[in-house]
Amino acid sequence: MAKFAWRYSDTFEYMEQTRAGFPPAMICVAVNGGIQGKETHDQLPERPEEIAEAVYAAYQAGASMVHVHARDPRDLTLGARRIQDWVEVNRRIRERCPDIVINNTTGGDLQMTMEERLSCLDASPDVASLNLTPDMSRFTMKARAAPLPHPRTETEIDVCIPFTYGIVENFAAQMKKRSIKPELETYHTGGAWVIRDLIARQLIEPPYLIQTVMGAQTASYPTPENVLQLLKELPEQTVWLCSGIGPFQLPLTTLALLMGGHARVGLEDNLYHSRGRKFIDNAESVKRVVRIAEELNRTISTPAETRKLLGLGAPSPQ
Repeated sequence: MAKFAWRYSDTFEYMEQTRAGFPPAMICVAVNGGIQGKETHDQLPERPEEIAEAVYAAYQAGASMVHVHARDPRDLTLGARRIQDWVEVNRRIRERCPDIVINNTTGGDLQMTMEERLSCLDASPDVASLNLTPDMSRFTMKARAAPLPHPRTETEIDVCIPFTYGIVENFAAQMKKRSIKPELETYHTGGAWVIRDLIARQLIEPPYLIQTVMGAQTASYPTPENVLQLLKELPEQTVWLCSGIGPFQLPLTTLALLMGGHARVGLEDNLYHSRGRKFIDNAESVKRVVRIAEELNRTISTPAETRKLLGLGAPSPQ
C-alpha cells in the first residue's frame, strides 16, 4: 500500500512505493504574489473577487490547495497588512471552494514588518507559509502604468528579508497556537538546520509539509542533483511539495511527480507556458500539471485526500 510520507531519496523506499503506487498528487496553485501584479500578466488577480475567481477556476481544474497573497486595497501593489483584508479574501475563496486547503502567505511584500506578515494567521487559514532562511534578491521591478490603479515607475530592487532563528520560531509558535500547519519553505540545504531546530523545540508536528523552492535567487541552483540533495536532508514523515521559478517550473515539478512528491504551479512562480507564450490563466497551469501527473499514473488528490495527507481537519468557517 502506498504511504503518504516516506524518505523520497531512499533507493529501496522509492522502489517499494513505485511498486505499490504513489499516493494521489497534491496540486497547489500559487495564484498571485506579493510583488508582481497585472503589469506582468492581466490574469494575475489582485482584488478579493478576482482572487476568488482565479482560485475557483484552478480548483475546478484539479488544485486542492491554494497559496494566496491578499493585497492591500489602499495600494494594490502592496501585500495586505490588515486582518480584515485577509478575512475578506479567505471568505470569498471558501464561498466558491468550500473544501480547498487555504494556504496564506507570511512572505508578504518587500516592505512589510514581521508583525504585518503575521496578519494572515487571524483569517483562519488551514496552512501558512513559513520561510526558513534569509531571503536575498536583486531585480528590476517592471513599471506599472495607468490605467492600472496605483501606477509606479520601474524600480531597481536590492533587498534582504532577514529571517532569523528567533523570528522563524515565533512564526511557528503563532501558527501552532492557532492550529495552522506551517508550509516550511526551504530554498537551500541551510533550511534543514532550521527544520530540525523547530522539531527539537516541538514547534512543528508530523507530517511535515516541506516545499523545496527551486530557481529563486540565492536558492540552490534548480537542478535534479540539488533537489536530491535537499531531499536527503529532510526529516522522516515529510510530505514534499516542489516549486520551480520561471522556466524551471516544468522540469522540477515533473521530477517531483516522478518521485512521488507533489507540485506547486501558478502565476506567482511562472507566467509562461513556453517561450514567448504566456499561460492563459492560473487554471491552464493546473491543467498542464494534472495532465502530466495522469500520464505518470498518478491520480489527483482531492481536497479531502489532501487534508488527510497533511493531517488537517475540516475547513474552518470564514
